[in-house]
Amino acid sequence: MTLKLTVCNVCVSVVTILSRSHADRNVYPSAGVLFVHVLEREHFKGEFPPYPKSGDASNDPITFNTNLMGFPDRPGWLRYIQRTSHSDGVLYGSPTSEHVGKATVIEITAYNRRTFETARHNLVINIMATEEFPLPYQAEFYIKNMNVEEMLASEVLGDFLGAVKNVWQPERLNAINITSALDRGGRVPLPINNLKEGVYVMVGADVPFSSCLREVESPHNQLRCSQEMEPVISCDKKFRAQFHIDWCKISLVDVNKVAPVYIPRPDPGTGILPEFGEYNPPSESLKSRDYFSDFLVTLAVPAAVALVLLFILGYTMCCRREGVIQLVHHSSIQKSTKELRSMSKNREISWPLSTLPVFNPVSGEVVPPIHPDNYETTSMPLMQTQANLQNQITIPQQRPSG
Repeated sequence: MTLKLTVCNVCVSVVTILSRSHADRNVYPSAGVLFVHVLEREHFKGEFPPYPKSGDASNDPITFNTNLMGFPDRPGWLRYIQRTSHSDGVLYGSPTSEHVGKATVIEITAYNRRTFETARHNLVINIMATEEFPLPYQAEFYIKNMNVEEMLASEVLGDFLGAVKNVWQPERLNAINITSALDRGGRVPLPINNLKEGVYVMVGADVPFSSCLREVESPHNQLRCSQEMEPVISCDKKFRAQFHIDWCKISLVDVNKVAPVYIPRPDPGTGILPEFGEYNPPSESLKSRDYFSDFLVTLAVPAAVALVLLFILGYTMCCRREGVIQLVHHSSIQKSTKELRSMSKNREISWPLSTLPVFNPVSGEVVPPIHPDNYETTSMPLMQTQANLQNQITIPQQRPSG
C-alpha cells in the first residue's frame, strides 16, 4: 500500500512496503520529490521455513539484492542501503523529469543467511510528472549527527522539514534528495563517542530564502568559516535540539538565476575515427577464404630455415678442420677424465710395516695387528712399543766372551 506523508502541508516522500505475495508491486513517485521504499524483514520471514524447534523466535539474518531487470545494478538515481542483516533495507532516490513516463522494474531478491533460500519480488516504479518541479529555491543542509538510514525514517525527516518550514516560511516545501556524506568523499568515523557519518539533505521551496538562512553569507560568518570556527546563526537553536547542522557547508541555490553551462565538444583529433552513423554488420554473402595455404607457409618457412641452419652447423663441425679439431679435443678431454675416475676407484693404500702381522720366532704363531681391518690407519703410529704388543717376545742377549 502506498502511503503519502504530509507533515505541515509538506510533501515529504512516498513510502511503500513490500507485500508477502510474489506479484509485482506498482508505486507512483513524483519527479523532483524524494522517493523512499522500505524493505521490511518481517514481510519476508513468512516465505522462509521456520525454525526446527517450535517456540523459537525467528530472527534469521536476511539481506537484499536490488537491480534493474536485465541489468546487474540499479538506475543512476536510485540508491540502496542496509546497515546489517538484521535491519531493514531502504531504496531511496530522487527521479528527474527525464524519467517521467518510463516504467522502471526493480528486481528485489531476499537472501536468508540461515537456510540459504531466496525470495524474489518485482517493484515497478512509474514516475509521474508534477507541476511543482522544479522548485526555484533549493537549499542543501549538512547534518552531522545523522546517518542516512536514520534520516530516511519518515518521522525524523518530517521533524527536520518542520524545523526548516519554521525558519523559511514557504507555501510549498519538498524534500528533493538525501545523500550520505560517504558518497561525497567523507571518511568513515571512528567507532567512539557514537559518531555518525553525516548526511546531506536538499529541500526546495517556492519563496526566496529567509534572512536567517542568508546569515551564513555575511562577511563575519564567512571569516569564521575560513578559520574553521562555527558561525553565528540566529535560528540554529530551532535545529540544535535534534539536528546538528554544519552551517559552513550549507548551499543556497536560486534555479532561476543559474545560467546553463554549455561545454563545447572539442574537435576530434587524427586518432579519432569519424562518425559514420549506425554500424552495419557485413552481410552473409561474403566469400569464404581458404587458410590451408597460409597454414603450410607458416610451418614450411620456419622448418626450412631450421634445416639450413642445422646443415651449416653440421658441415662446420664435421667437415671443416677447425670443427674436427674441436671435436677431437673434446673427445680427448672426456677420455682423460674417464681414465682418471677409473684409476681413483682402483687405488689402494699400503699398510705401514708396524701394522702387518707379527711372527713369533719361538712359537711360530702369527699375531694379528692391533687394529681391525676397518680401523682408521691415518691415526696409527708408525712404530709400536713392546708394551702394546699382546704377546711380548723376550730375545736373549749374547754375553761378550771374556
